[in-house]
Amino acid sequence: MKMADDEIRAIVAETLAAQHRLQQANIDAIVLRTVASVLASFGIEDDDRKELRADFQHLRRWRTSVEQAQSYTFKAVITVIATGLMGAVWLGVKVVLGK
Repeated sequence: MKMADDEIRAIVAETLAAQHRLQQANIDAIVLRTVASVLASFGIEDDDRKELRADFQHLRRWRTSVEQAQSYTFKAVITVIATGLMGAVWLGVKVVLGK
């Protein structure tokens, strides 16, 4: 009983795909355990995932609001400086024209 080359290739491909799936499942399990142990070392248990996600969302909102405040502050400072310079130029022109 001789197998065709196509059958052999199909069997080898199926075997390699099964090995890949097993390896991927092992890698996923290892990564999951590693992340869980790192979070546990920080005092965060598996049951706290929803709270942790909410905390990170809060931190992101806080960071973006601080960035917006910095942007508005920078714009306000530039506006005040430009207004002061324009006022000084205006007073200088007024004094020069007034003489």
